[in-house]
Amino acid sequence: MPTPSVPRPEYPRPQFVRRDWLNLNGAWQFETDRGDSGLERGLLGRELRDEILVPFPPESELSGIGDTDFLEAVWYRRALTLPAEWAGRRVLLHFGAVDHDTTVWADGNQVARHRGGFTPFTADLGDIAGSGEEVVITVRARDPKSGPQARGKQAIQYANHDCNYTRVTGIWQTVWLEPVPDLHLRRPRITPDLAGSAFHLELPISGNRPGHRVRAVLSDADGEVSRAEARADLDLAPRLHLPVPDDRRREWSPEDPHLYDLRLELLDANGQIVDTAESYAGLRAVGLRGKAVLLNGRPVFQRLVLDQGWYPDGLMTAPTDEALVRDIELAMEAGFNGARLHQKVFEERFLHHADRLGYLVWGEFGDWGCEIGGSSGDNQQPDASYVAQWLEAVERDYSHPSIIGWCPLNETYQKLHDRITRLDDVTRAMFLATKAMDTSRPVIDASGYAHRVAETDIYDSHHYEQDPEAFRELMSGLAKDAPFVNAHESGAPYSLPYGGQPYFVSEFGGIWWDPEAAAAQSGEDRTESWGYGERVRDEEEFHARFTGLTGVLLDDRDMFGYCYTQLTDVFQERNGIYRFDRSTKLDIDRIRAAQQRPAAIEERAEG
Repeated sequence: MPTPSVPRPEYPRPQFVRRDWLNLNGAWQFETDRGDSGLERGLLGRELRDEILVPFPPESELSGIGDTDFLEAVWYRRALTLPAEWAGRRVLLHFGAVDHDTTVWADGNQVARHRGGFTPFTADLGDIAGSGEEVVITVRARDPKSGPQARGKQAIQYANHDCNYTRVTGIWQTVWLEPVPDLHLRRPRITPDLAGSAFHLELPISGNRPGHRVRAVLSDADGEVSRAEARADLDLAPRLHLPVPDDRRREWSPEDPHLYDLRLELLDANGQIVDTAESYAGLRAVGLRGKAVLLNGRPVFQRLVLDQGWYPDGLMTAPTDEALVRDIELAMEAGFNGARLHQKVFEERFLHHADRLGYLVWGEFGDWGCEIGGSSGDNQQPDASYVAQWLEAVERDYSHPSIIGWCPLNETYQKLHDRITRLDDVTRAMFLATKAMDTSRPVIDASGYAHRVAETDIYDSHHYEQDPEAFRELMSGLAKDAPFVNAHESGAPYSLPYGGQPYFVSEFGGIWWDPEAAAAQSGEDRTESWGYGERVRDEEEFHARFTGLTGVLLDDRDMFGYCYTQLTDVFQERNGIYRFDRSTKLDIDRIRAAQQRPAAIEERAEG
């Protein structure tokens, strides 16, 4: 039950929708706790001094706070009355994302603890309050500035710098309540089986009870396609098979992003529905053949753009749902068919819109924040929390058809040597855990630098050479199985040798074009405006460089895609196709035209 007066009123979990819910976005009491001494000082038991607009983080303008200093800890408090019509059901309190170490109390009783700034968690309010009763929710979020922590692009210095941006602390995605019966459905796992023309469904439940069953009904615009039932008194996650007849089969693709509706039901021993939810699914397959990545059995060149997912007024939180849609539309207007969702686990509604619009995305993690010193051979110090947080992200996003690959790490530049390091262990753990959770998609162990898993499905590199001919020479070795591989400036390797996998350049370009800059700034001054290489002198030079760089990769018969840096300017980083406010700064028709000719790997497959 969204309320028009609150920000971001739309349902936050579009692939597992229940009818009854209560959006808790809006005004909350708030207090900064710079010394993280609030628990000792009694903040849990009293009113807080300030007010914040949830779900916007306190560093953002939209929050009404706008404090961009380091916030060691912050507190939230809100009193609310549970709807009377929810009588007889348990109440779940959901948080889309809170950065970083969160404790939740209800009427002073701790009901949840969660570590990680990008993934959702839930508190069961249990018997603390019943329908029609008031309950006080208190939240403390700790966000220390030291130590290994998955921060993504959040600056660890006071000010924005280079490609690091204003920090985000505390609640930054929707908070909401949902009533469920004691025995209820949990989030499904939907696996498309294109070869078998079916969907495989795992439907977890909160417990087993004699006589109970689960049912799933698949439908399209013409009505029911198929249905399946299974006993729910034996397995904690009953499995269902939903065939798609040939005459109702439509493959999900960028050209036709068809989605089937899916109704999920839990039935009691008398056949009465005790819990139900709505979902959807896309029938598509991702495969590998030689150096090609296949979508539905054919090479589809991945014309990706790097999307940081930051906004001038909301920081990591989009100001509106329409802003999420607009970012995808802007990328597609410029000729891109997908994105690397970079250094951030995007909110789930973005993926929902990508599903609807046929936009290909790589699911990634905001892993930056583990370089805490040490020697150049042991400078990356990710810990077990990285694995846990990443698996929460994969579990949340598993069923989205728009996700065509997983990338848990990015630019973990650390020299490769004879001793096994923490980075080696965590990289392998994240790779193997991802493969164990999802056998249907390719996984790249780390993007750009430090490929440390020999059996990684995908291999890539990053390079920001600005001269197209020099770039062509750098990338000329792929046909001989000797592609460009990132290495330390001394020549010391970061990665295990290339093993013949599908290969792409997953960061390039980054052309510095800032029309408002009075003159090119020195390479040392990166505080106001910067990009990669020498700033182009005018827009014509930009288009020539863009066309030349993208052309090098489109012409390579063994290159399965690329990812251009980047969709928008972000603060001081002025290398976007669009400005930070999403306004136009380039001739988008020319950007699109440069990318639309068939790629060599696509022509090779057709030939």
